[in-house]
Amino acid sequence: MSRILIAGESWITATTHTKGVDEFTAHSYTEGVAQLRTALEAGGHEVVHLPAHLVSTQFPETPEQLGEYDVVVLSDIGVNSLQLSPGVFEHSVPGRDRVQELASWVRAGGALLMIGGYLSFSGWQGRAGFARTEIEAVLPVELLVGDDRVERPAGVVATVVDAAHPALGGAEGEWPALLGYNRTVVKPGAVELARVGGDPLVVVGEAGEGRTAVFTSDCSPHWAPPAFCEEWPGYARVFQGLVSWLTSR
Repeated sequence: MSRILIAGESWITATTHTKGVDEFTAHSYTEGVAQLRTALEAGGHEVVHLPAHLVSTQFPETPEQLGEYDVVVLSDIGVNSLQLSPGVFEHSVPGRDRVQELASWVRAGGALLMIGGYLSFSGWQGRAGFARTEIEAVLPVELLVGDDRVERPAGVVATVVDAAHPALGGAEGEWPALLGYNRTVVKPGAVELARVGGDPLVVVGEAGEGRTAVFTSDCSPHWAPPAFCEEWPGYARVFQGLVSWLTSR
């Protein structure tokens, strides 16, 4: 089975409590990777999670380091965390461009999956920042410049375009509703497997000798409510199918 690196899917929250004339700030740490990790491990894959706060210091930066994995997953982690290592950002010391390194690794035969979120694709106010980068160049979709989020608080149900494609893992029946996604545009030559709200949801494609795929909604709440990511058997089938397709060259 495959060894998978999931980068992102964690966050730190700071809350200010005001009580009369006094106030204090509390911090908490949360990971949103549990549902995806459980689904992939159930398929026999080895999952390594690199939390968001460690990406700037520990994300692989050489072909040899990337080669320790069969699939790299970027989920809710912006381009700055990949590019701005402490040496570059804090000390102005030139270093490797991990965005370029990742794109080159994919073209040489690697596999990349990007999953949606507020800091995926272009993201909240465009802050994810992957538009017009080498990562966009290898993805099977074109990215919008600016805020690409589509919020659907009443829920929106995906439409499967190609149920027989192996990258969907044989997921059957109607998919549970999602609460939002990142808007993208399918590139010529890419294969759209599912749509949501008239926009791409699952798209796969080739990049040189490698393969890439996108799931433009989230793998955990809030865009993927429990009915989708915890209760629906198709959730595991879809992500297991994507990994199997990405590594089947």
